[in-house]
Amino acid sequence: MPDLPPELSAQLTSLGLDPAVVTRVVRTALAEDLAHGPDVTTAATIPAGVIGRADVVTRTAGTIAGLSVAEAVFVLVGGGDGSADRVQRAAAPIAPSDRSDPAAAHGITAEHRIPDGARVAPGDVLMTVEGPLTAILTAERTALNLLTHMSGVATLTSQWVDAVAGIGARIRDTRKTLPGLRMLEKYAVRCGGGVNHRMSLSDAALIKDNHVAAAGSVAGAFEAVRRLAPDLAIEVECDTLDQVAEAVDAGAGLILLDNFGVAEMAKAVELTAGRALLEASGGLRLDAARGVASTGVDFLAVGALTHSAPALDIGLDLVRAG
Repeated sequence: MPDLPPELSAQLTSLGLDPAVVTRVVRTALAEDLAHGPDVTTAATIPAGVIGRADVVTRTAGTIAGLSVAEAVFVLVGGGDGSADRVQRAAAPIAPSDRSDPAAAHGITAEHRIPDGARVAPGDVLMTVEGPLTAILTAERTALNLLTHMSGVATLTSQWVDAVAGIGARIRDTRKTLPGLRMLEKYAVRCGGGVNHRMSLSDAALIKDNHVAAAGSVAGAFEAVRRLAPDLAIEVECDTLDQVAEAVDAGAGLILLDNFGVAEMAKAVELTAGRALLEASGGLRLDAARGVASTGVDFLAVGALTHSAPALDIGLDLVRAG
């Protein structure tokens, strides 16, 4: 598969997205459509050499994330610089007519109409793409799949952020992400105004109930992790106020309150008295978010941001062919 253009790679990097990971995700997604042959419908209905222009348009209100990722799909399928054959050989074939189509050498260009993180209304144009129409239509579904999912994550996150606005608590994601899409989903959370928890198991330590059971106590688990990784951030999951006190006494600076009720959360805030950051987690609901935040906790951990966000309805509308 052709490399991303330097300017698009730089743009992705500036957003905190690894261009190599984006390329891998896009290539894998394209292979689901194209590994066994070209887009038959497009090849049959679009004459070689046709240049098209299309708008990416939102059908519903929401928060946008993933425009540069969608652009990467169009650019890689479009080839550019005569690279369309290389896309085909990399298990992402395009229509046979494109392989000898002189228009394919020009590739697809994309113009963003709004930035990621913007809140949009139905009918807003998000991005305009122009180039070989066969490539645009071949890339359409893959680009929209990624864009609608990431924008769905950003939209749900923004709803939670709005729910606790003005209180001070922040909305945080978890590792409950779709395999292979964690970097994109966590970026989408940031676009929605949330903050990220750890990206991988080595970024920070999270001592959970099974670790406590294996180590014999909260303090024992905390000390074991501290010995192995003295400079690593450590969060301790607590099920009771007694465990909260034990974790604070052991030196924990971040405590996860697992399935605490609102009254218990308030007591934990009083008990820790600012000696540790507190994160509410487990069974949180959007309609109760403000009450949870009002207890004084620092974070609300919401796994649903990534594992249950509905896709935002976004489509591609052809505005010119030929």
